Amino acid sequence: MLFNSYIFILLFLPLALAGYFGCNAKGRYEWGRIWLTVMSLWFYAWFNVKYLPIIVGSILFNYALYRLILGHRGMEGRRRRDLYLTAAGIAANLAVLFYYKYFDFFVENINQACHTDFTLRHVLLPLGISFFTFQQIGFLADTYRGGTENYPFMDYALFVTFFPQLIAGPIVTHDEMIGQFGDISRKKWDFASASKGMYVFVCGLGKKVLLADVFGRAVAWGYGNLQSLSGLTALWLIASYGVQLYFDFSGYCDMARGIGLLFRIDLPVNFFSPYKARDLVEFWKRWHITLNRFFTKYVYIPLGGNRKGRLRTCLHIFLVYFVSGIWHGAGWTFLFWGTAHGIIYIATKQLQPLLAKIPGVLTWFCNLLTVLVLWVFFRAETMGEAWQVLTRALSGGYGFSSVPAGFAQQFRTPEFFYGLKMLHLLPGDLVTADYILMSGYMLAAWFLVLCCKNTTEKLQTFRPGMINSLFTVCVFLWSLLSFSEVSTFLYFNF
Repeated sequence: MLFNSYIFILLFLPLALAGYFGCNAKGRYEWGRIWLTVMSLWFYAWFNVKYLPIIVGSILFNYALYRLILGHRGMEGRRRRDLYLTAAGIAANLAVLFYYKYFDFFVENINQACHTDFTLRHVLLPLGISFFTFQQIGFLADTYRGGTENYPFMDYALFVTFFPQLIAGPIVTHDEMIGQFGDISRKKWDFASASKGMYVFVCGLGKKVLLADVFGRAVAWGYGNLQSLSGLTALWLIASYGVQLYFDFSGYCDMARGIGLLFRIDLPVNFFSPYKARDLVEFWKRWHITLNRFFTKYVYIPLGGNRKGRLRTCLHIFLVYFVSGIWHGAGWTFLFWGTAHGIIYIATKQLQPLLAKIPGVLTWFCNLLTVLVLWVFFRAETMGEAWQVLTRALSGGYGFSSVPAGFAQQFRTPEFFYGLKMLHLLPGDLVTADYILMSGYMLAAWFLVLCCKNTTEKLQTFRPGMINSLFTVCVFLWSLLSFSEVSTFLYFNF
């Protein structure tokens, strides 16, 4: 089930809220948690009911292992047994993730390298498996360290399945979530929290439906017609994907956080204006914040962090970004993307004293350009396709007329097209109108990215009032009327 769908907004979400707060109003808090867990499983099964046994089996397995480790506390020789159990649990979780996400990629490359003909499984990737797997791995690691309490099964199940963050994050930790589920002060409906939640949810909905999906159509057209791209069109394509991915992921993070606030649950900030970052180190403090936190806590620090000298520190950083590339997808493009980020990150860390002497606007521009170029590998199906886009961007043909009409036509949204027509501002040539809309969308998008406060900053000063209410209602209705075609979030693929 998608956040940007009629069934979610008009049926599922009201039903989930009514059932949860209805149970809580009668003092049946345990039933409220059960209701929310069942609704979360329904939300997950809506995509494909075959996914359901996988996540349920994962929850049962990891919870049983957690209880075993917990039961050893205070026993003689428990540390060694706990270590074996934890290692076995992490290995089992990674094995399941490998089978569903990487098996075909691994076998395909073995076949090419060794001239074998092992059969590909063509396994259907369960949505969100990377997220709920990492979440439970972190839980097992914290349990081994003695950082978890004696949690009931329903609290654990809700911690894993809570539907706002189930499919595409943020990757939450037990200490920031389970306590909220049991907090009595959060059980009653609260107008202030609901107002914030609706505001943040609608901001995310608008980002996804009104911006990301529009640029997504142009990106899909561009990658489907690479042979016809001029240099200028390739540049537009690179910039468009940067905008699409930005608002798609930012929109999901806002919507997840907004839904959490409706239930009086605070989800961690996962996105904070990353295109304003002045270098790649700062970028990764702003983009997918909880993933960076996970890798720091469970990969970088256990490897030794920065305690083993400069060379080992660089190696640890490189391994983190190499693993990040693998986590995002089974393909050489993702490996290249992660590896390139790791190398540039290390270089940035080593050269920071020198970079501090360079004007900030220049380092910001170079960093943004680097991020946008590397997104090409993130989007392309193959390395050859990525190099083709970048080669086209340098090939010449930079006149505005060199942009194909088919690319510009993807920005022909009904609301603006008919608005211009009603105001008698529409040029007689429809192609010219498409170019105007294309330029307008691009300018508006980058203005929002670079010149406006992000949702988290706005939330700090948010007050329910006429202006915020009018904004919420207008963007909500505009988005609702724009559900002409329901599209998935990009991070569902990872």
